[in-house]
Amino acid sequence: MRLRMRPGRLLLPAAALLFGAVIIGAAGRAMAEPAVPLPTVNIGVGQSDSPADVVSTLQILGLLTILSLAPSIMVMMTGFTRIIVVLSFTRSALATQNQPPNQVLVGLALFLTFFVMAPTFSRVNTEALQPYLRGEIGQAEALAKGQEPLREFMLKQANEKDLALFVNLAGLPRPNSEKDIPTYVIIPAFAVSEIATAFKIGFLIFIPFIVIDMVISATLMSMGMLMLPPMMISLPFKILLFIMMDGWRLVVQYLIQSFH
Repeated sequence: MRLRMRPGRLLLPAAALLFGAVIIGAAGRAMAEPAVPLPTVNIGVGQSDSPADVVSTLQILGLLTILSLAPSIMVMMTGFTRIIVVLSFTRSALATQNQPPNQVLVGLALFLTFFVMAPTFSRVNTEALQPYLRGEIGQAEALAKGQEPLREFMLKQANEKDLALFVNLAGLPRPNSEKDIPTYVIIPAFAVSEIATAFKIGFLIFIPFIVIDMVISATLMSMGMLMLPPMMISLPFKILLFIMMDGWRLVVQYLIQSFH
């Protein structure tokens, strides 16, 4: 009895053998070719014969530490806190959920912060950074001169009661002048004052929108439409009022003027 195999059944094993031969040949050529050298990065602690190497290493570590703390410095030692809190209050008063999105509010707050802090940053660059880069002053003197414009800005915006609070909490004697107040006392006092000021501005922003909510709620109750959510009706009127008053321009204008 003879077994007859169809030509189609013989093609599958032949194709598999051919594919395997191609794979084995490609792998053999890859192993025969020289390996591509890859770079390596080594970090270690060793001995140094020159004190300058130790100083430069410590300077690099200090720079990396400052860069890691840059977001905190940006938030706590500039007007960013006041600006972002007021913008968040504005969005909450409008009751527009996530419009504008958080990314838009943070981006707007950053650029407004750069606008407000531009004179201070310009003084830091002129009085501390550029002389240090030219080698005219040392690192310690550059840090001392660089923090003076920031101290003046924070002292101008900080509340006297908050400064007195943190001076008492630190157990320090009563300072005779602003120069006697340490920087680590000024920073938390400035941050608390910024939050308090932002809440005061937010309260003023909320008042007209609360009036709209009250008027819409009273109107719906008088019409007997108790099942209709007042927020659904008041939202378009809030947006219309905000547009007619050019609200974003007024909020930004008031925010910038509050720093002067």
